[in-house]
Amino acid sequence: METKVRRAEEKDIPKILELLVQVDMVHHLGRPDIFKGPATKYNENELRDILKDSSTPVFVCVDENDVPLGHAFCVHKQVIGNSVITDIKTLYIDDICVDKDARGKHIGKSLYDFVIEYAAKNGFYNVTLNVWNCNEAALRFYEAMGMKPQRIVMEKIL
Repeated sequence: METKVRRAEEKDIPKILELLVQVDMVHHLGRPDIFKGPATKYNENELRDILKDSSTPVFVCVDENDVPLGHAFCVHKQVIGNSVITDIKTLYIDDICVDKDARGKHIGKSLYDFVIEYAAKNGFYNVTLNVWNCNEAALRFYEAMGMKPQRIVMEKIL
C-alpha cells in the first residue's frame, strides 16, 4: 500500500471525526471513569477552525485514493518571559490516531516521522505529547520512536 503524509484539508473532516471516536473509545475502555465514549473532542466547525490555524497543524496519512488512514494533531507552544522556564519552542502532539483497520502498516511511524521533520524544519526545540497509562500500545509505540518521559502526572482517586 502506497501512502503519503500531507496537511489535512476540509474534505478530510468526516474521516477525522471517525478517527477521533476511535481515539476516544481507546481512552473510554481504559478509563471509563474519565472518558464518556463514544465521542469526539472536536466537532465539525471546530475542526474547520483548527485546520485554518497555522499554529495547530493537522497532518493525515492517506492511501493511494487520498483517503486518510490516520491523523496527527499538533500545537505550537512557547512560553516567553517565564521566570523559571526557558523560551524554547515546543511542538505538542495533541493526538495521533491510526484507523483500526490500517494498524500494523507503519502509518503511525509515517505520521510521527513527518511531525518530527516538520518540527525540525520549523525551528522547534522539542516535540512533546501526553499518553494515558492505560494506553499500553501507544506507550510502546512512542518508546519505540525514541521518546522518553519528560514528566509524570500522578493521581489518587478519592
